[in-house]
Amino acid sequence: MSAVYLLLLLLPLVSAQTYHWGPCPDPKVQPNFNLQRYLGKWYEIEKLPASFERGKCIEANYAVRKDSTIQVLNSGFYKGKVEVAEGTAVIPDPREPAKLGVGFSYFAPYGSYWVVTTDYTSVTVVYSCTDILRLFHFDYAWILGRSRFLPAETVRYAKELLIQEGVDLSKMKATDQTGCKDN
Repeated sequence: MSAVYLLLLLLPLVSAQTYHWGPCPDPKVQPNFNLQRYLGKWYEIEKLPASFERGKCIEANYAVRKDSTIQVLNSGFYKGKVEVAEGTAVIPDPREPAKLGVGFSYFAPYGSYWVVTTDYTSVTVVYSCTDILRLFHFDYAWILGRSRFLPAETVRYAKELLIQEGVDLSKMKATDQTGCKDN
């Protein structure tokens, strides 16, 4: 299969994502990442567009399962109802615990979920990228908080960090967290 044909097949899949020519950037991740401190609820503050995330009041909850995998429970409010997606996260290489793999289907490979930085108590910055034959990549980035709203200077710091790591944030958008009901 030629690269051009593959590109034409994949274009509809990436139309709602942020994509760029060339391979993925390789940002530094959180040193000495502590999964136990990271677990729990995080609220989406801002993100690069993702076709699988729509609506408002988006949050993610992480918990360790009995089999040592990590339950990922994402929820949000879209078109008048709560949508929930359950996935699994793993740490493929224990020497790099901040580089997780996350999947929401048994039939698809794990996608990258790299914790670029976190203070565990208020903010985390996450990056994910899929490289297609080193011709182009599509990426995601999230700024998450332990509360639905973060101070503007914290969001600015998170964005500057991603930009320094070579991530294009020109399409980053704030997530509407107003009028949400906490569980």
